[in-house]
Amino acid sequence: MNRPGTPGGSADVIVVGAGPAGSATAAWCAAAGLDVLLLERSAFPRDKVCGDGLTPRAVGELERLGVRLPRAVRNAGLRLVADGRAHELRWPDVPGFPSYGLALARTELDEALARHAERAGATLLERTHVVGPELDARSGRVVGVVARAADERGRATGEPVTYRAPVVVAADGVSSRFAVALGLERREDRPIGVAVRTYAQPPAASPWGTAGDGGERWMESHVELWEGAPRTSAPLSGYGWLFPLADGTVNVGLGAVHSTPARQSAADADHRRTLDRWVAGLPDELGLGAAHRVAPVRGAALPMGLNRTPLATRGALLVGDAAGMVSPFNGEGIGFGLQAGRIAGEIVPRALAARSAAERERLLTGYDTRVRAELGGFYTLGRYFTRLIEQPALHRLAVRHGLPRRAVMDVVLRLFSDCYDPHGGDWVDRAVAAAARLVPSA
Repeated sequence: MNRPGTPGGSADVIVVGAGPAGSATAAWCAAAGLDVLLLERSAFPRDKVCGDGLTPRAVGELERLGVRLPRAVRNAGLRLVADGRAHELRWPDVPGFPSYGLALARTELDEALARHAERAGATLLERTHVVGPELDARSGRVVGVVARAADERGRATGEPVTYRAPVVVAADGVSSRFAVALGLERREDRPIGVAVRTYAQPPAASPWGTAGDGGERWMESHVELWEGAPRTSAPLSGYGWLFPLADGTVNVGLGAVHSTPARQSAADADHRRTLDRWVAGLPDELGLGAAHRVAPVRGAALPMGLNRTPLATRGALLVGDAAGMVSPFNGEGIGFGLQAGRIAGEIVPRALAARSAAERERLLTGYDTRVRAELGGFYTLGRYFTRLIEQPALHRLAVRHGLPRRAVMDVVLRLFSDCYDPHGGDWVDRAVAAAARLVPSA
C-alpha cells in the first residue's frame, strides 16, 4: 500500500476539507489508529468568514479533542442588546458543558485544529483541490477522490491525481462540490443564513479596548438593529454581533436568516450596506466605525438545519457545513461540526473492521442515524424559530415583551448557547429536551 500522502496513495479514510469539522474528524480517526489523509485546498493560515465565537458546546468538544487555544478570549456569557437595553446572561450551568465560551479568529482556530490532527497522526496536504469523487465502476461506491494541486487562491492548477480510501468524509463547506457530485443537493425546505463581517481596532480608551486584558468579557449580540437610536431611527433587518479578540480587535458582524433559500432570494438584501448603516449608528466612543476598520467586509452563506440528505451514503459521510450543520438559532456551526467529527471518529473505525462490505455500509449509515437522533429535533425547533422571527410583528413582540421576562431569557440562553441537558437538568432543560423529542427529526 502506498503512503497516504503520495500521489496515487491509499489511506483508511480521506477527509476533504480541513475546517473545524474536517480536522476534528481526521484527529479522532487518526487517534483510533487509522491512516488518515486530510486534504485542504488552501494553505494555512487562511481566513474564513465567521463571528469567531465559540459557544460552550464548541468549547466542550475542543476539550474532549484535547485542543489548547492559548490566545482565545474567554467570555462569561451573552450580552443581548434589544430595544435599547442590554441583558447580560451568564452561560448556563449544564452537565457535560463548560460554563464559559471563547472567541478566537478562524485564521488561528482552523490552523490549530489542522495541526492537532497532524499530531494525532493524520497526513495533511495543503493546496490540494479535490475536484470530485472516485467511484467504483460496478457498485458506484466512493473509493477515493480525484485531486489537483491548487494555487494561492485555492484554484486547481495541477494534473489530476487519485487518492484511494474505503471511506471518504466530505467537509468541504457550504457548496460541497463533493456532495453535489454524489447527487446530494441542498434541500430547499431548510433555513439558509447570510453573514458579513469585518474587524475593527478600537482605541485603548474605548470600552472594547481592553479585550485582551484578562477581565470578564461577553459575546455581544444585537437582536434588533437600528440606524441610530432605538425606535427613533430606521429599523434594519438582521441581527448583529460584537465579539472581542485577544489582539484588541473586535469582530463586527451582521447576519440574516431565512426559512428557505427562496425567501433569501426574495429578500435580496445588501447586507454589507446594512452593516455599514448599523455600525455608523453605534456610539462613537465604542470605536467600531469605518475609521477603525482593519479588514474588508466579507460575506458567506450559512447552511442550516441539516440541509443535505442522507448524511452517509455509498462510503461517504458529510460533516460540518457540507451537511448544513449551522444552528438556525444563532448562526453557529463549529460546535455541531466538531461533534459530528467525534461521532464519525467513533463509527468509521468500527465500520472498517466489519467482515463484509454490506456490514461496513450498514455501520456507516449509522452515522446518519446517530447525528439525527442527537441533533435532529434541535434543528427542527430552529426551523420553527426561523419561521417565527421572519414575521416582523412577531419579532418585535418577542423582543419588547418576551426578552425582559426571566423565564423567556432562560430559554433563549439555552437555545443561543447550543447546550441543554437532554436527560434531566432544570425546568428549562426539560422543556427544551421534551420539545426536541416531540417534533420531527430534521
